[in-house]
Amino acid sequence: MRTSIALLLAGLPLFLLAACGPRPGPEPPGPTWTPEEVYRAEGDAGAAAGRGLQDARGIIHGHSPYSHDACDGEPRDPVTDAIDEACLDDLRRAICQTRHDFVMLSDHGESFARSEFPDVLLHRPAEGDTLVDRGSGPVANRIVCGDESTLVLAGTETGAMPVALEGHVDPDPAERARIYGSTEPADLMRLKAAGAVVLAQHTEDWSEDDLALKPFDGFEMYNLHANLFLNAGPALELILLAQDPENFELLPHPEVVLALLFSEDPRYLDRWSGVLARGVQRVTTLATDAHRNSLPDLLQDGERMDSFRRMMRMFSNHLLIEPGTGGGFDDRQLRDALRAGRLYGSFDYLGFPRGFDFHAREAGVVREMGASVVVGSELVVEPPRIQNLDPEAAEPELTLRLLRATAGGWVEVASAPATGGTLRHTPSEPGAYRAEVRIRPFHLRGYLGDYEHLLDEQDFVWIYANPIYLEP
Repeated sequence: MRTSIALLLAGLPLFLLAACGPRPGPEPPGPTWTPEEVYRAEGDAGAAAGRGLQDARGIIHGHSPYSHDACDGEPRDPVTDAIDEACLDDLRRAICQTRHDFVMLSDHGESFARSEFPDVLLHRPAEGDTLVDRGSGPVANRIVCGDESTLVLAGTETGAMPVALEGHVDPDPAERARIYGSTEPADLMRLKAAGAVVLAQHTEDWSEDDLALKPFDGFEMYNLHANLFLNAGPALELILLAQDPENFELLPHPEVVLALLFSEDPRYLDRWSGVLARGVQRVTTLATDAHRNSLPDLLQDGERMDSFRRMMRMFSNHLLIEPGTGGGFDDRQLRDALRAGRLYGSFDYLGFPRGFDFHAREAGVVREMGASVVVGSELVVEPPRIQNLDPEAAEPELTLRLLRATAGGWVEVASAPATGGTLRHTPSEPGAYRAEVRIRPFHLRGYLGDYEHLLDEQDFVWIYANPIYLEP
């Protein structure tokens, strides 16, 4: 069956962004970057590593067969209610292929509420999985991926989107389903008491009052599905071209094919700015929102457009964690960093970032993303680079920006090309200030097929960082 417009609008990965700038210092091990290449975060936190932090790279907002509409709408056997093991295999394989440190699932409530831990953690002991259990039951599952592993945490996207739950909020499936479907402040607080970081999904569906006044920990700065509504025309063009193999030479490389669909969503950016301009503090995240249920059409590599792997490959959330004893981490370090706002999002499928850092200096003391500091503190943005970029490739052009939240949107207060090195700025006004990295991805010449004109027509956002709050 050909993909319909309705399915198209239901979801499609899209994002174009790349990496950048100067390449100081030795490169981490690994082959030269190509669109197919995936690198582990390996704890790299740029300059923040010297402050005792580690980079944990992962997915926040993704679906599994424990969502009723995943797996082409048939995640369970209609007779036995058993989970589709082939689809679960596909998701677990994608988790390993994309080499994330963590995945915070957000399964829909009807299926999630009637399923139990550790099943909703995708636990398969026969495949070497290890549960994190601190005595009250399993709270996370570590999936083995060769000599690496990925920590999987459960959550739900129903009324709100509590992620990193330590267990179901109530032993009664009916009562837990009610709570998961509620957005009442008392129920959101119950979710927090169950360990969850309570986020608002699909920012376009919430008012500024909701996001500022309800007891959310945060909301989304970007969502794949929402982005598609801004680009239905180009998306349909892509689908039609992909129907005929003779058109494949016109298409971008399969791993960057969605570059032509990316748009920054003013609904997300304006709400983000408007909420923070009220003086509240909220963390924001990039939402993958993978279901594997919308675009079965195949690209040149023989893989469906909306595969778990392809969607999970495109971008990620980077949490700067305070590692536990021995240098490792579990759900607690991830949850703490997320609540604290130590997060930046990067669009990795066009280049993996190395060396990015955004912090403040308050009276000589470094303060991280999410921190509150006094006016007069210096804001510092360190430029990243593309990991293992071929020295023969065209050099991308990178711009560093600092923006302040206002009721009318984000206002740029400072910017500089990355060739100038570190961007430093001392704001004179209180408010929420975030860093952003933009790129002209000239290193993609030869990978964009009939769409190389995009390289000469625009720049793209590559990194969104969470803010630092300046107070009087």
